[in-house]
Formats: sequence, structure tokens, C-alpha cells
Amino acid sequence: MSITREIRLDRRPVGRPGQDCFGLAEVTLAPPGPGEVEIRPVLLSVDPYMRGRMDDRPSYVPPFALGAPIEGFGIATVEAAGPDAGFAPGDVVTGMLRWRELDVLPARRLRRLERHGEPLEAHLGPLGMTGFTAYVGLTDVGGLRPGETVLVTGAAGAVGSVAGQIAKLAGCRVVGVAGGAQKVARLRELGFDQAIDYRAGDLPRALRQAAPDGVDLFFDNVGGDQLEAALGLMTVGGRVVLCGAIAQYNDEAPRPGPRNLALAIGRRLTLRGFIVGDYEARRPAFEAAMRRWLAEGRVQADSTIVEGFERLPEAFLGLFEGTNLGKMLVRVGPEPAGR
Repeated sequence: MSITREIRLDRRPVGRPGQDCFGLAEVTLAPPGPGEVEIRPVLLSVDPYMRGRMDDRPSYVPPFALGAPIEGFGIATVEAAGPDAGFAPGDVVTGMLRWRELDVLPARRLRRLERHGEPLEAHLGPLGMTGFTAYVGLTDVGGLRPGETVLVTGAAGAVGSVAGQIAKLAGCRVVGVAGGAQKVARLRELGFDQAIDYRAGDLPRALRQAAPDGVDLFFDNVGGDQLEAALGLMTVGGRVVLCGAIAQYNDEAPRPGPRNLALAIGRRLTLRGFIVGDYEARRPAFEAAMRRWLAEGRVQADSTIVEGFERLPEAFLGLFEGTNLGKMLVRVGPEPAGR
């Protein structure tokens, strides 16, 4: 038997969550049985979609249970394996992991990580769910075409920064919106043609100056006022990819708007949401392309890594303060051996 710590959801938030939503507890684990593995998490990802799971409401993924550990994507090392698990001690695996320092999970929930010299964190960023989201959102959902003007909000975040770089690789003109001078400067380093600080005021005017001929494809991670401002710039036949709405996740009541949605009629716009899990068949093509781009230095991956298991709630809450540049991760265990 092993004793480990876990971080639980202790109460459901009203509006923006705080540290009091989380609790730290000790639990006892039995050894892995048939088809199970004992794992030690190394890196755990915190992502904006997890905010929706803190509420008890129907969604595309079940809510977190009160008094139970929170879970999210992560990378772990196998410590021990039961019969017929298909893994061996020392294997590096990835999957949906509970916020525990040590855990026992069914082996079917995990997949072995194939490493080709990339830093470990890349497998939760450009090679992970966030990179995959950017890829299918642009190509499969948005119908990305060379020569178009592409607008990305949340452009310095995990998904947005990769989306902008993929659009540039496709031969597009790319405009990014982010918060703060540091993030805007980073977008320019990543090759964005125009970078806008939404905190500087008058976003609609700044967008018009950055995209005087309009926007053909809008990849939205923010929603709210930024979605409304972008709709006013869309070209006839333009496409809006609705990937996220982080500006609204902590709203206590539904937010009205966008007030100019009627523009979608005359401009014949397509507004389409998507869930990346529906596109699993596209993963091999994505991984082959992304590995090549990373190896060639054509895609750069930013990560903000917070050290320490107890700081998982702090890192998650920081997403809504904009404290991350690129992917927000928490290191909770030692780096596995090998590359």
C-alpha cells in the first residue's frame, strides 16, 4: 500500500474561482492489479476548459465531482505494472491524469509517449492537445487557405501561439491579439505580421488598422468583446472558428451579445465550434507535420512551468490573470531518464 497526496475540488465556484475551491488530502493506494499501472506524474497541464468542469452542468465532458481529485492532461513515469498492463517500469506515458503525486490507473487510459529528442513539455504543448487543437481548428474546421488574412485572439496562449505559426506556414497574413507589451513583443518574434495589445484600448480601431482589407478566417479563443470586434472586420464568406471563450468562463450570468451578430447574414459568415476529440483520426497527420516543423525550427513552443505539486491551483487560477506565456504546466515529479 502507498500513501499519496491529491488536490480535490472542495467547492464549486461562483464567478471566478479562488484557492478556497481546492483542498489537499492524503489517500491510500493499493498496488496495481491486472491491467493497471502505478504512475508518478512528472508534468501536469492546466487548461482554461477545466473551469467549465468545476460547475455542475451538462457539457461535452462530465463535471468534476466534489471531494474527488481534479484531473487534466499530463505526463507520467510508470513505477509498477500489474499483469497484462502492457507497460513496464520506466515507461513514459501520457493521458488524463488525476492531480495526485502517485496514482494507480487502468492501463487503457494511457498511451506510451514516443520521444524524438523534443523537450518533454512539447508533448503537452505543440505536440499535445493544444497543438492538435490549433491544427484541426485551422485546417479541418476553418478551411485554411494560402494568402488569407487570419486573426487569432488569445494569440500568446498555448493554442493561439501555435495557430498563428501554422497559419504563417500556410502562407497567410496573421494578426494576433494578446494582453500586455511582453506578449505582443513575443508574437512579433514568432512571425505574426501584426500584434495588438487589447489592453491598450479601442480594439476595433486597432484591428481595422492591422487588417485594412478585412479578415478571412478568425480563430477565436476569447469570445466576448474581442469576438464582437472581430465580427465587424470579417470579409464576405469569412469563417469564424470558435475554439474558446476564456473571457466569459467566470461570468455568473450569461453575457448578451455579440451585438453585431446580424453581420453574419449579409456577409454570409460561417461560425463553427468544435471539440478536438472528434478529430482523433487526424492525429497521425498532425504529429508528422508538427514533429517536422519543430525539428526544422519553424514552430517555436513557449511554456510557463510552475514548480511544485501544491501550486497546481495557483497555476490554474493564473490562466485567468494572463500570467502564462504559451502553455501553462506544473512540474510535480522528476524528469524521466532518456530523451
